[in-house]
Amino acid sequence: MVHDSQTTDLQGDTKTRILDAASALFLEGGLPALSVRAIARRAGMSTIGIYSHFQGKQGVLDALYIEGFEKVSAAMDIDLSEHGPREAIMLGMKRYIDLAEKYDAHYRLIFGEADPDYEPSPEARRAGVEAFARLIALTSSALPKDATLAEKQEFALTLWATLHGFVRLRGNAVSQLVEIQDWRPMILDAAGRQIDAALEL
Repeated sequence: MVHDSQTTDLQGDTKTRILDAASALFLEGGLPALSVRAIARRAGMSTIGIYSHFQGKQGVLDALYIEGFEKVSAAMDIDLSEHGPREAIMLGMKRYIDLAEKYDAHYRLIFGEADPDYEPSPEARRAGVEAFARLIALTSSALPKDATLAEKQEFALTLWATLHGFVRLRGNAVSQLVEIQDWRPMILDAAGRQIDAALEL
């Protein structure tokens, strides 16, 4: 007899297998490679299994999208009472780069070019909004107390654009044209200078 906890574990393992298969396919061929049949074949299961766990391709993509933004939120979840503003933000920036490198498929899905074949669900969009709010909460710790929401958003976007540019260039052909020995320290130094400038306001 299978107990409820065992059933839950088995379902969790199956969902993980499906999402891992979808991630691998996405990295190989983008959204066009993600048919329910292809995901099922890669996961070693029937197409019925994909539908029963995720209601099809849209559900799989939403799960990856939400999971990706949850990882961004977790990276930005830093206790400001334990760190100074600069230290806390730099830690968040390092974590962001780490997750972009470790979860490449998630990163490309949520921050890549828009694709007409996929429209994130309201729940998936909420995950994105929550992640950006977490980023603003972290980065605004470097700004004056009376900073407006617009100023906080602009500063968060400036830092985000700096990191995102690094991540995108790293995987682009241009990285082979420019000889830069170590991208990571370079981009963190750029982010650090932006934070220092904000702290001096």
